[in-house]
Amino acid sequence: MQALLNQYDRLIEKLNQLFVPLLLLFCRLWVAWVFFKSGMVKYSSWDSTLYLFEYEYQVPILPWEMAAYLGTAAELILPIFIALGLFTRPMAAVLFVFNIVAVVSYPLLWEKGFYDHQLWGLMILINIVWGAGPLSVDRFIRKKVDS
Repeated sequence: MQALLNQYDRLIEKLNQLFVPLLLLFCRLWVAWVFFKSGMVKYSSWDSTLYLFEYEYQVPILPWEMAAYLGTAAELILPIFIALGLFTRPMAAVLFVFNIVAVVSYPLLWEKGFYDHQLWGLMILINIVWGAGPLSVDRFIRKKVDS
């Protein structure tokens, strides 16, 4: 019985070594794509973006124009870091807060896009907790520094 349990443990460890890095990469790339694509839409239709930030979105604290610039910049810059796995945890933490602000600022998301934002938030949290994994620039840099 003990031999069977040991074989099972080795199998699980091998599966973890294979699938966990792929899961972390998948989460990073999915979230990065979603937010980068949204940033590109904002950038490519800037007049509409300014209109939405002035009249539709209810961003707390910041003036609407500053929120438009900062929000668009966040959606274009943070996903690049996350996709590469560079400074993953701090960038993912900022994107996590950004995701919350997006949901709070736009009440229409509660009807149609709230579950998407929950999913993206969970995917971001996975990378905050476990980092970028071995398929990342973070890991490459760490190996270079340690050697």
